[in-house]
Amino acid sequence: MTIYDHSAPMGATGLPQPSRWVCVLLGLFMMFAGLMVLGDVAFFTVVSALFIGWVAIATGAFEIFHAFWTKGWGGFLWQVVLGILYIAFGIILVSQPLTGALLLTYVLGLALLISGVVRMLIGFGRWQQGGGIMVASGLFGVLAGLVILTGFPMTGIWVLGLLLGIDLLSHGIGWLTFAWLPAARPA
Repeated sequence: MTIYDHSAPMGATGLPQPSRWVCVLLGLFMMFAGLMVLGDVAFFTVVSALFIGWVAIATGAFEIFHAFWTKGWGGFLWQVVLGILYIAFGIILVSQPLTGALLLTYVLGLALLISGVVRMLIGFGRWQQGGGIMVASGLFGVLAGLVILTGFPMTGIWVLGLLLGIDLLSHGIGWLTFAWLPAARPA
């Protein structure tokens, strides 16, 4: 027999919502972490590259393990090759984190530029259906990509840290907002 605890308010996912004080503490901690990161974006750019490198190595190892574990599923060779590529990429990031940060920043700049151009083209093609917002979004992506790429390689020293700091700050503000807005919390 299964017994369900219905004492905690449920969110949209069916999981209990965290209490207000948990949301406040999480928000304050994330905002503090974001401010710390913004205090030394170059250091945290290197830390980000190291973290991404270790995650890539672990992912590659798991991908190879998974290829042998599910050998009958097909695609064995592709899984092994992908795993090796993940591991090689991770080793580059871990062994030379500054070079890895430069590589990641360059790829990010290219991705922003290309996705911005694509969004602008889609927006112009859908102008009658409100495509102006898509064009504006694409223009922002193009400008962000150009800022990164025209300042390269110097932008490679600070961009990842800046984005991490901004993300942590906005995430912390989001948790505080969730904790204090009456519409977001049950009574």
